[in-house]
Amino acid sequence: METSLRYGGDSTALRVNTNKKPPTVRYAGDASALKIHAKQKFRIDSNTRLQLNGELDTRIGAPTFFSALLRYFPPELSATVGVGLQYDRREKLHYTMRGKKSFSLTPDRFASFVPRPSGAAELVWNILDFQKDQDIRLKVGYEIVDKIPYVQVRENNWTFTADANGRWNVRYNL
Repeated sequence: METSLRYGGDSTALRVNTNKKPPTVRYAGDASALKIHAKQKFRIDSNTRLQLNGELDTRIGAPTFFSALLRYFPPELSATVGVGLQYDRREKLHYTMRGKKSFSLTPDRFASFVPRPSGAAELVWNILDFQKDQDIRLKVGYEIVDKIPYVQVRENNWTFTADANGRWNVRYNL
């Protein structure tokens, strides 16, 4: 199971205490919320997965999101297709369909262009073994509908995302 902590907003609201063993994560403040996100993938065959996602918002103390998605990865197309059900607090339960196609910009596939059906375009650069046991992914994107550029940096378990409107979030995969 992949579990991550997501936080976005005022940097004074999240405190990580590394002096204690094991390290602890503490949330404090009214303006922002710590979200605990869990993802589990079940392999059906070599190209098909059942993916379950869930999110708990600590501000309201209740789940805010859940999805069950059947994802198919045709290797010859460098694409993914997914269909499933999704629940969120605002829109309740609805069907969802997702797809993504990646166009490699280099022969080794470490740099690619990804148009997204949600109305975004991304340039992605994967740097394997940037340093010993450290992989980095740099992503620069543009939300076409909202006209907002964004950037994402992922280093092993840490992901930092920020956009031109000043919104940001930090995620750590446990």
